[in-house]
Amino acid sequence: MTAKILVVDDEAAIRELVKFNLQKAGYEITESMDGLEALQQAKADKPDLVVLDLMLPGLDGIEVCRQLKSQKDTSGIPIIMLTAKNEEIDKIIGLEMGADDYLTKPFSPRELVARVKAVLRRSHKPSTQEGELTLGKLRMNFSRYEAFLGADKLELTPKEYELLKLFVTNLGKAYTREQLLEKVWGYEYFGDTRTVDVHVRHIRAKLESEPEIADAIETVRGVGYRFREI
Repeated sequence: MTAKILVVDDEAAIRELVKFNLQKAGYEITESMDGLEALQQAKADKPDLVVLDLMLPGLDGIEVCRQLKSQKDTSGIPIIMLTAKNEEIDKIIGLEMGADDYLTKPFSPRELVARVKAVLRRSHKPSTQEGELTLGKLRMNFSRYEAFLGADKLELTPKEYELLKLFVTNLGKAYTREQLLEKVWGYEYFGDTRTVDVHVRHIRAKLESEPEIADAIETVRGVGYRFREI
């Protein structure tokens, strides 16, 4: 079935560029030019992915992302954010709100299509490992795609879940940021690994009530990250 993508940008030229290249790649495209309209369309149409500009009239992209990711019926829709080079802080905030990826303007059509394919592939890939894994007070149910810290269910984004799953099923193994991008995000290294750092920081924050678990995600100097045995 053809994936449906919602493209949200107030600049007609950017929307046309994105639309043309994604249609050429075989996707069905709908468009929106402001944040409020984008929210309404996403809730009504349930697209397979949203390409979302940060700077929008009405509700900005960060608020649109926050609302989509905080509501049960739209939280699973992956989001790729479009940012300008001088929007570094907003970019990081967007990732912390649950955005799955970002592209910096100007971007190449080839990279746009590659990122879309990778995000869709990851979001639709079923779990291949059944059963549960327990580490101290951390419990992950792979068949139900759930994680718990003690009796409390962890509210993880899809990428946070996949990253944590990779760590706990490979205890002690150190991964570079580039390897984590390839394994969790599903694409080769494009030049900016801060996405990994943001997601690791977010996971640690969600585990902070159990310091033993949070601290088990170790930074390996000069390499990347690993989850040590506890």
